[in-house]
Order: sequence, then structure tokens, then C-alpha cells
Amino acid sequence: MATRALLYRRPYEPSTLLIKHGSQIYSVRLRRHRRARRYTLRIHPSDREAILTMPPRGTLTDAKDFAQRHGGWIAARLGRLPKAAPFLPGTLVPLRGVAHRIVHRAGQRGTVWTEVRDSGERILCVAGGAEHIERRVHDYLKREARRDLQKAAQTYAQALGVRVKRLSIRDQSSRWGSCTSAGSLSFSWRLILAPSYVLDYLAAHEVAHLVEMNHSARFWRVVARVCSHVERAKTWLDTSGNDLHRYGVEE
Repeated sequence: MATRALLYRRPYEPSTLLIKHGSQIYSVRLRRHRRARRYTLRIHPSDREAILTMPPRGTLTDAKDFAQRHGGWIAARLGRLPKAAPFLPGTLVPLRGVAHRIVHRAGQRGTVWTEVRDSGERILCVAGGAEHIERRVHDYLKREARRDLQKAAQTYAQALGVRVKRLSIRDQSSRWGSCTSAGSLSFSWRLILAPSYVLDYLAAHEVAHLVEMNHSARFWRVVARVCSHVERAKTWLDTSGNDLHRYGVEE
């Protein structure tokens, strides 16, 4: 085996460690990264857990000591996360930024659809067994996100004279979208929970990277040329974006 590979491979290393802060015990997920130069901690907003990144030559002893010394930080950050909103009957889900209440329609055929009650309340109807509600809502939102993002990305690609080769929908925690030089775009499905102008801006942003693979002044001029609501969308993401990570999360 190559010497370099030995630096990263730890076949018997645990994937998590437990630390105590006050009367609480927290699980910390471990991951090694070949480019890491030091130990770092971050909170995964949708998984609701701490992740400790270790350098290639890091040790479990040092990792646990680092996590324990930052127990207060972990507790505070986890405590500040927005309240979880699992995909269950009664939960309000902001489909395209508009609140829809999940309603179980066990006796009806189909999967998931929207309706508007006489009162004006918007609802997200889910057919089938109760045990399938969460998965069906999740799948529905991912499909809607893909549909809206494909349409927006195609529109902007035509306007800029570029080609999107592939579009993926994921649950990215650190960024809302990404672009490769090969023409592949990736987006968080959670954008379907934001107002439509936010999803539209993210599509324009990533497609613009096919023209300028950077965040230079020229890149932002490209974005502004095709998207009129850049600042409005950026402001919404800064103030409300983190709230999107609480949906579909178990309490």
C-alpha cells in the first residue's frame, strides 16, 4: 500500500466519539481530510450533530481532547438550532416560501398533492399509510425542486450561451449550490422551501459560473445581467436561509 494512503486509512477508528458537557452527553462525528492542517468543529444543521475534522496524522486522543475543550461551543450551537419540523401531519412546510400544512389522506389514491381549503389555507395532502408520510413528502419536495431548478437553469443557460450537462439535487449543508468546470450543477433540495426568487437566483448564480468560474467582479456582472433580484435573494438567504435546515428533521 502506498505510504500516502497509510496516512488516511484507519480501519478500526470509530466514526463518532462522545463528550460530556454539564449533564449532557453529545455525539461528535469524526472525519479525516487529507488537506486539513488542524482540528476543526462545525455543526451540521440538518443532521443536528457536531462534526470534527481531523488532519491526516491526527490522533483519537487529541481529537477527543479538542472536542471536550469545545464542549460549551457545541452545546451552545446545537441549542441555537431552529426547532425541528418533521414531515408529519400538522407540520407547516413553506413550499416555494408559502406555508402548506401537511394533511394525511389515508383513504385516497395518489402520493402527494396540494389543495386550497375554503378558508384559504394551503395544504399538502399525503396519501397512503402513515408510515410513508415523511418519505413521500421528502420525495415530493425533491421532485419539485428538480423541476423548478432545471427550468430556471435551462433559461439562464440559453441566455448566457452555455450548456448545463448535468443537474443534481442533494442535501448540502454548507452551500446551496455548486458548479464544476465540466458543466455539472448541484443544488440543495431545500431551495424549494424558499421563495421562488431565491431558487431562481441560485440557478442564475451557478449557471453564471459556466461563464466565470470564480467570484470576481466580472462574475457578479454576469449574474446581474440575467437576474434582477440578486441582492433581494442574498438578503433573504442571509437572514432566513438557516431556517430551511430544520424541515424534515426528527425532533
